[in-house]
Amino acid sequence: MNRTSSLLAAAVLGIGLTLTACGSNSTSQQAADGAGKVGVILPDTKSSVRWETKDRPALEEAFKAAGVDYTIQNAEGSADTMATIADGMIADGVTVLAIVNLDSDSGASIQEKAAAQGVKTIDYDRLTLGGSADVYVSFDNTKVGELQGQGLADCLGGRPANVVFLNGSPTDNNATLFSSGAHSVLDAIPSITNVGEQAVPDWDNDKAVTIFEQLYTAADGKVDGVYAANDGLAGSVISILEKNRRAGQVPVTGQDATVEGLQNILAGSQCMSVYKSATEEAGALAKVAIALAKGETPQTSATSRDDTGNRDVPSVLLTPVSITKDNVNVVFDDGGQSRDEVCTGQFAAMCSAAGV
Repeated sequence: MNRTSSLLAAAVLGIGLTLTACGSNSTSQQAADGAGKVGVILPDTKSSVRWETKDRPALEEAFKAAGVDYTIQNAEGSADTMATIADGMIADGVTVLAIVNLDSDSGASIQEKAAAQGVKTIDYDRLTLGGSADVYVSFDNTKVGELQGQGLADCLGGRPANVVFLNGSPTDNNATLFSSGAHSVLDAIPSITNVGEQAVPDWDNDKAVTIFEQLYTAADGKVDGVYAANDGLAGSVISILEKNRRAGQVPVTGQDATVEGLQNILAGSQCMSVYKSATEEAGALAKVAIALAKGETPQTSATSRDDTGNRDVPSVLLTPVSITKDNVNVVFDDGGQSRDEVCTGQFAAMCSAAGV
């Protein structure tokens, strides 16, 4: 897995987080080479802590390092707010607009309006089905699901198992890819039985608690493993397993290698997570955005199929990494999380035992 420089990772860790009511933050550092202005709209602060704690500072550092004029705002989970922010950015003169869509329909509308104004668009992290993005920058999200599925299979150790699937938001194409990748692995194992499956609207962790408890009850508690699409959902699952005194006995997957997710892995209540370097993804976005702002054709490494739009989207797809208790140092060494933040309180001894 290619890494950005250690200097960049270290710098990212040092950047503070400043939020306004809408999560906006901008700077005016005009590029000496004449690159235009880049706008980035993040989706929310609820589906995952990564958007503000990791992606924003990583993007800021990447754009500052390149000397590019930029603005980054957060839609706070509202498609209407995202559309309003996009209108404001376009009116303010951005020449490249990157979005993490909240759903494909609203994302496609934003991209259509941007294109009409001559603004280049990028799908960041999530592909907008039926959209018109010039480039898609993300991780290989089917691979993410495959790593999750294989991680759960490994933790089950080949024994017969009833598995519940707790998928991400039905409006997020990535959630579909994660689930598809996980199913491609788990459905091929005869000893594994799917005893319940449901998507969690808007990746809402509170809703996930209720949904998983209902799935657990419907299976009469006969659940041996859980596919949870990210660390937030995994935490919801673990809370119900704790309530039933089964936390640590039932393997649970995750994604994003969050502080909570890593702590759950160290504690043994979560089987694994998937690490996607925010620094690497932000760096890739910055390179694509800068090329587009200069009127150049960005370098891409793949295409992603958009059946809704009947097109193949030029893409930069990065490689995710499976994280277990045996290799949590990968996240720390890459700057994805701080040892001090994870290995605090009761987790200090767990970190030591894991060689962290």
